[in-house]
Amino acid sequence: MHFKWRSCLRLLAVLFAVDCVQCLYEDQIKKFDWRSLHVGGVEKADLDLNGFQPRLLVSTRENVLASLCPETGELMWRQVFESGNRGDIKLMQISSTSTASDNTAAARISSSHGFDMLTVQGHNPALIRGWNSNMGLSEWEWSLMPLQSGRAIDSFWFYSKSMLYHVLPIWQSHLEVTQYFASSGQPLGNTAKIAASWIDKEKCTLSGIYYTCLEKQQLITLDLTADQPKIMYVDLENVPGYPLKNLEGASGVLIVDKKLVAIKNDIPVCKSLLSQSYIVGNYKKEKIIINADVKDKILYIQSYSLESCEPLAQVSSTLSYPEHLGIPNLKAFDCKSSRNSNDENCLFIFDTTDDSIVAVRRSKILWIRSEALANVVSAEFVDLPLTDNEGVLENEMKGKAADIMSAFLHRITSQVMHVKSLLLHVIGLGPKPSDTQRAGLVRDAFGLHKMLVVLTKSGKLFGIDNISGKHHWQYFLHNVEHFANDQEMRLLVQRTSKHFPLSALCTVVAKNKLTENGVLLRFNPITGQTSEGGLLKLTYKIKQLTLLTETDNDFVKGLLIIDAEDRVHVYPEYATKKANGIYMFTAQKDQATLNGFFVQYENKELTTLPLWNVDLSGHNGDHKIISLASKNPLERVHSQGRVMPDRSVLYKYINPNLVAVFTLAKDDVHKFLMYVYLIDVVSGSVVFTMMHRKVRPPLHAVHSENWLAYAYYNDKVRRVEITTIELYEGKTQANSTVWSSLNAPPLPLVERQSYIMPAMVETLRETITERGITNKDVLIGTSKGSILELPWYLLDPRRPIASKTSGREEGAVPYVPELPILTDNIINYNQTISRLRYIHTAPSGLESTCLVVAAGLDIFVTRIAPSKTFDLLKEDFDYFLISIVLIVLVSSSFIAKHFASRKILKQAWK
Repeated sequence: MHFKWRSCLRLLAVLFAVDCVQCLYEDQIKKFDWRSLHVGGVEKADLDLNGFQPRLLVSTRENVLASLCPETGELMWRQVFESGNRGDIKLMQISSTSTASDNTAAARISSSHGFDMLTVQGHNPALIRGWNSNMGLSEWEWSLMPLQSGRAIDSFWFYSKSMLYHVLPIWQSHLEVTQYFASSGQPLGNTAKIAASWIDKEKCTLSGIYYTCLEKQQLITLDLTADQPKIMYVDLENVPGYPLKNLEGASGVLIVDKKLVAIKNDIPVCKSLLSQSYIVGNYKKEKIIINADVKDKILYIQSYSLESCEPLAQVSSTLSYPEHLGIPNLKAFDCKSSRNSNDENCLFIFDTTDDSIVAVRRSKILWIRSEALANVVSAEFVDLPLTDNEGVLENEMKGKAADIMSAFLHRITSQVMHVKSLLLHVIGLGPKPSDTQRAGLVRDAFGLHKMLVVLTKSGKLFGIDNISGKHHWQYFLHNVEHFANDQEMRLLVQRTSKHFPLSALCTVVAKNKLTENGVLLRFNPITGQTSEGGLLKLTYKIKQLTLLTETDNDFVKGLLIIDAEDRVHVYPEYATKKANGIYMFTAQKDQATLNGFFVQYENKELTTLPLWNVDLSGHNGDHKIISLASKNPLERVHSQGRVMPDRSVLYKYINPNLVAVFTLAKDDVHKFLMYVYLIDVVSGSVVFTMMHRKVRPPLHAVHSENWLAYAYYNDKVRRVEITTIELYEGKTQANSTVWSSLNAPPLPLVERQSYIMPAMVETLRETITERGITNKDVLIGTSKGSILELPWYLLDPRRPIASKTSGREEGAVPYVPELPILTDNIINYNQTISRLRYIHTAPSGLESTCLVVAAGLDIFVTRIAPSKTFDLLKEDFDYFLISIVLIVLVSSSFIAKHFASRKILKQAWK
């Protein structure tokens, strides 16, 4: 009995401990952070307003299946599939009660059920699932494994009359068509092979049950459901300038150069229409066609009867179209009939080129979802401007008075003006506040309130409040894309808001899709308005770029660009002289080569002088650069060394020009070989190199101060590992003032260690603070969507293998191979970030606090304190008690002083 009572008490203790862990800091949830959920750009949509529950079902280019509320755009549920080809949604078929027999949920007689929504995902294997669209739950599933996975990537599917068709194109040869019962996966007959030597990947498309290819000025079509397919031809007037597109909602109708073309003569089509976007649907049991176009910032939505091509005014709309949205593409529409009125409540759903979802009703925009935020490529925290009164005070502090008396009079005068301004503001006669003040965009005392500027893959810019998550402004940069070598577009801060009254200045550097030349966009990050010339289209391709360190009186850091012909350009041009003496380098990933340049200003021109070349391709030339890691330019190193147990100092090897380069090559024995190089990009010298066998990507690295940490997949033991490297100069410091890479500094002492990470790593980032006094932590983004804040002492390569006295005195904990994943160290607690791939950190006004933004499919913004908030009082600080204590202490000191003086006086009279 005594043993049973002990077991019960232990079980209660465990349950109590688990319950306590779950309720830690519950009052602070979403107090210092926020999260926004996204689904990505819409690929296909289905809108139903007349059903039992109105719904908007979408499949997106981010491999997400979701349901949105048609009235508000709120996310009801979503299913996030695998990224890449494995999670690609090839088909989304919705059950409908319409009269069209090819859109019903009918199943085979012997089947147990049909489907509410059917999807086909991936190709190796292809997963066919039936869904409950109200709750987003999978009800049944079957899979198809291809015989040749290399060719299966081009396969596609379509649904017709309870049958699911799988089509595998063999380019320039034939088509292989197989029929399956949709709910069971049982094939119907053998695979049919249709000879089609004209099919081409870039010139063919599927329209319902018809597969059409373009051959010069002719359309060649096959009916894939026919027992004996016949080839149909349609002649065109001209060679199309755009790829073929199928018309949503109609089978056998294509969009060719903005016109509608029917594959067969018996298919109704309005040939006189000319539009960028079409869709076919039902209206009062009649087939109608709707098109949408933007002209002079006005969106025109027009509808026509599909049989007579007569316009329908009751389903047409005209409204103002916002400038920050891209070109609209109509994806779905539906009209909700009203029994008491003839007014039709029609809702139109658009997908735009800036990856937004727009809902239009009754000539007004009902709601907008900014799905461009599902692909964030860069982010920056920008300081907010001062208030008007603080700005005046800032100017006073900058001014230089002739003597003390004049400075005193100037100060008194300014105080009188402040009192006058306050009185006028109270009675309503004062000057109106600026737009930024009305929006609450002013700097706070601790620098925690900032503007989060976000650049997305589609070229969309956002100005977001980092405290509330409100979108203050948006800007869309048309026809831009990332650079070669998989280099994303760049967002640079050329001037911050700290230089009152000058406004902040940011620049976006991208590549033009049409000409492949560079594009610059200079704008004010607080208001989102263009400035300093705005949009600038360059006449050359960008090879490399950097910001200059020195500034002029306007505090703008010049942007230095090297073009494809190694010519140098500086923006703004008056900062050209500041580029003299700059060292730059370029890297070719495929060739695994690095080249160093010296920029010099001679004869009023900038030229580049090649200095060094490093070839890392190996003796077989099969090595390729997979990643580069440089240091954060905002980083400040507070401590120059590390105190040893004998009270000596081990000085850090702090080289600001050090860059980590990672190369990968295949090997017959070890499968993969990964090399790590630490290269000084000013002199071109290789400071350190190391090789890993049987490891492969994904690789993620972070480089800071004198250490490097990188995560990789160990193919031998099938696990993720993190290797850390620390560099030291030794017990004596070579140069304690200014580092120079040209003076041949001594080779560093290298400490290295590897750890086991019990999770898949998606990204790494270090914390950064204003002065660098706070301890460094490493933020590890995992594949589960959590962000682990790992203190550096757990990754320290000097952790002793055995627990020695010297190690304890030095402050290093004993070495343990596996890194712990503590629940308390996950900074986003239960706010999971789907497909986390980007983390950005920035300092705040408080030395203890670091601002963090994490992005993937979702966005999460928070702030962390690696060394706790040592420079900030707690929220529950008892001000009343401390006031009483101070009053008592001050009073006691005066009383004690009085009694002490009386005592001294009495002693003097003795």
